[in-house]
Amino acid sequence: MIDWLKRAQIDPEIELNGECIPIVLKRHRTAKRLTLRLAPDASEVRITLPRWANAKEALAFAHARSDWLSAQYAKIPKREAVLPGSALMIDGEPVTLAWDADKPRTPALNDAQLQVGGPQEGLEGRVKRWLEKRALALFEQDTEYYCCRGSITPAPVGLSRAQKRWGSCSEQKRIRINWRLVQAPQFVRRSVVAHEVTHLVHFDHSPAFYALLDNIYDGDIKDADLWLKQNGRSLYSAFG
Repeated sequence: MIDWLKRAQIDPEIELNGECIPIVLKRHRTAKRLTLRLAPDASEVRITLPRWANAKEALAFAHARSDWLSAQYAKIPKREAVLPGSALMIDGEPVTLAWDADKPRTPALNDAQLQVGGPQEGLEGRVKRWLEKRALALFEQDTEYYCCRGSITPAPVGLSRAQKRWGSCSEQKRIRINWRLVQAPQFVRRSVVAHEVTHLVHFDHSPAFYALLDNIYDGDIKDADLWLKQNGRSLYSAFG
């Protein structure tokens, strides 16, 4: 423990599989214990700790779990270029990117193919923009639906391109949802939207928050959370 404390005291980062990863501490007023996890894109190690916890001990805790963190890091999907024939995910279903220079430049989803034309240069950008446009339309529909179910005043929705969060709701009551969720199954995407809609009423994670979430979300929130825990990192394998 003493060695870990010395290291943590001067170095709030950890080496995982040859890469130095920063350790980010976040205090939460309702946290009762330390929780440790790796960001979906492996950009940082996150520790949530109670207000009373010692930061130095929290950093030492991360170093003590370096083997576990290294194993999690190894599971992060490698970045894959988006090219003709690439396998993509849309609404949780596998889709093949079918490129033909003579086809229209705007992508079109046809069965299990995303057909797109125009020059190959800029292909990835065109596909990403199409996915983001689709994502925003779906998020707006989902938000309207859950606001209606909860008799909640609708709020504006925007896209998030964050590498660390699936969704957020600001104190100004503006919802932002990570565009990458357009790749996930519908029940997963909608669970995140329902979560942020609930924050329009309860800006915390109190029992009242979870009671309202259970009331408006028309699915099993545990199934959705489990899917994200097991597969969320795969949503970062394409498009940088």
